Amino acid sequence: MIFVIKDKCVGCGLCVKACLFNAVKLVDKKAVVDEDICTLCGACVTACKRHGAIFIQNKAREEVDLSTYKGIWTFAEQRDGKLMNVALELLGIGRELADNLNIPLSAILLGDGISSLPQQLIHYGADQVYAVDHPLLKTYQTDIYAKALVSLIERYFPEQMLFGATSVGRDLAPRVAARLKTGLTADCTGLSIDPEKKLLVQTRPAFGGNLMATIVIPNHRPQMSTVRPNVMKRMEPRTSRTGKVIQVKDISLQAEDIFTKILQIVHDSDKTVNLQEATIIVSGGRGLQKAENFKYIRELAEAVGGAVGASRATVDAGWIPSYHQVGQTGKTVHPKLYIACGISGAIQHLIGMQTSDIIVAINKDPNAPIFNVATYGVVGDLFEIVPALAKTCREKLGKNQ
Repeated sequence: MIFVIKDKCVGCGLCVKACLFNAVKLVDKKAVVDEDICTLCGACVTACKRHGAIFIQNKAREEVDLSTYKGIWTFAEQRDGKLMNVALELLGIGRELADNLNIPLSAILLGDGISSLPQQLIHYGADQVYAVDHPLLKTYQTDIYAKALVSLIERYFPEQMLFGATSVGRDLAPRVAARLKTGLTADCTGLSIDPEKKLLVQTRPAFGGNLMATIVIPNHRPQMSTVRPNVMKRMEPRTSRTGKVIQVKDISLQAEDIFTKILQIVHDSDKTVNLQEATIIVSGGRGLQKAENFKYIRELAEAVGGAVGASRATVDAGWIPSYHQVGQTGKTVHPKLYIACGISGAIQHLIGMQTSDIIVAINKDPNAPIFNVATYGVVGDLFEIVPALAKTCREKLGKNQ
């Protein structure tokens, strides 16, 4: 909290000028802070250093009994009764972490009519599945999903909680973390265990991908992370695996808990933009020179049966919609084949595609960074190479069909 010592305040107004949020005013020549606006940035404290009339007192941190928290949970995201790939990827890394700590791995499944899904989660590595099957959970909505998940966490006390960094996970995880007053590391690309402190070590790109930040949550539970899709490898399913399915039916969920109403769900009919599911992606970069030249990328993608991707530069230029973007601020992909055409290889783009099984780079600059991660590199004019490649693929694949 922030306090003003009236006897020391001389009404100089330096604190008013220092506050960027207009939270400090002079009333009867004394500083008054509006706590509803104040962000506790400390600018006014620094400005009043000479007189010492303003100070911030931090609240004592509530002690948490860490010993009550056990196990690793993963959020098993599903849509229309089908598990998302990231749900299975989380079980892969979750299994590894749980085995290192010798603790159980649980999957949390929320939805309506999801009775067939728990066994799939067990086959992919879960020891047990907490399932909440409720009509109000049929379609993802922030408020009701957050209430259900927080209720489960406050009942069973997991030590770690992992979400996919999808549109759902990025919306849900911070809501849950805020209600539980715990920490959250977003967009992780690596997870491990500190062998001495038994803490979850979370790694994510920072400063535009120029360095990797390592983050731990030592004093709060659960330790929460969102993990980028297509970064972690899922386990091979084993139908012989057995586990426990816990049907949680006594969570109170009411229609009044939902503050928004879904009027209509519109599914994108463009099958070429499902980048995170694509096994082949053909991406275009600044080397295309203008929006019209994306026709070459589309022609090659159609010839090889792939999806169309793009670099951030082309999206920022308005050449192609943002849902085609691959990279740190776009989609993280892991196709079997990634063809980069006219993409130099900025670090933020590499973060999104460098785990592809095979990378083919086409660029006229032999020193382009993309060649450092490419499996095969072609130095030349993409306007000659890409059409020729598309023609050859159509001929070869046409003969094989």
